[in-house]
Amino acid sequence: MKSARRGRRASKVEVTNVSRQGFWLLLEDRELFVPFAGFPWFRDAWIGQILDVERPAAGHLYWPQLDVDLAVESIEHPERYPLVSRATRRLPAPPAEAVAVRESKPAYRSPRRRRLR
Repeated sequence: MKSARRGRRASKVEVTNVSRQGFWLLLEDRELFVPFAGFPWFRDAWIGQILDVERPAAGHLYWPQLDVDLAVESIEHPERYPLVSRATRRLPAPPAEAVAVRESKPAYRSPRRRRLR
């Protein structure tokens, strides 16, 4: 009996939470925290840009919309990588859908309470 051909090994990575301090990555069976203080390339990024993460190799992560490559080891052991970029860069314009949502009025407005004097 001949076995079926092996498929491409898919190692998933997922962003599970984003806060003001950074974001959490679920990488196989562990969670890693990526603080914005240590990884400033993500500080001004849109949520959609942070969520778009790929894992091309076991020890490598890539955010194509931000053009950011990181070694998993640099997240696990930041003390081994003391240099942090201080350069600021312009992020691409937000998608049209995001701008349209921000500029539109809310569907529901709560009634204002009258002030009692």
